Amino acid sequence: MSDKFVQAQYNKTIKNYQPKPNYFWNCLKAFIVGGLICVIGQAVTDFYVNVLNFSEKEAVNPTVTTLIFTAALLTGFGVYDKLGQFAGAGSAVPVTGFANSITSAALEHKSEGLVLGVATNLFKLAGSVIVFGVVAAYVLGMLRYTWQHFF
Repeated sequence: MSDKFVQAQYNKTIKNYQPKPNYFWNCLKAFIVGGLICVIGQAVTDFYVNVLNFSEKEAVNPTVTTLIFTAALLTGFGVYDKLGQFAGAGSAVPVTGFANSITSAALEHKSEGLVLGVATNLFKLAGSVIVFGVVAAYVLGMLRYTWQHFF
């Protein structure tokens, strides 16, 4: 028997035993948790604007910083991972999900030391995101410049 035939038979056999995902329930949980994270972000923004007298524009950076710090702290205590298991993409898509993934990578390798463990693995994930962001911003900036000056 060929390896492909054996693999196909195996896949056919185990298909009956695999749980069927409940797409509606998973989408609902992601929507609710992602929405709650956004509501918390709006509450933090309102705090900076109404209590600390920041302008709407000035409140953006401290709001994002607060959300990132909170997500990193909750990741360190193991709370955000449980939230991620429950909510799926609802907790992964906002900026808090990025903070969680970076913090998780750093915590996973802390036994290797501060520089070679934490810092190296911290920037493995962040580096690719930063590079993509810079390249995408450059390409879009050049497209906008071209569009404004030649069309």
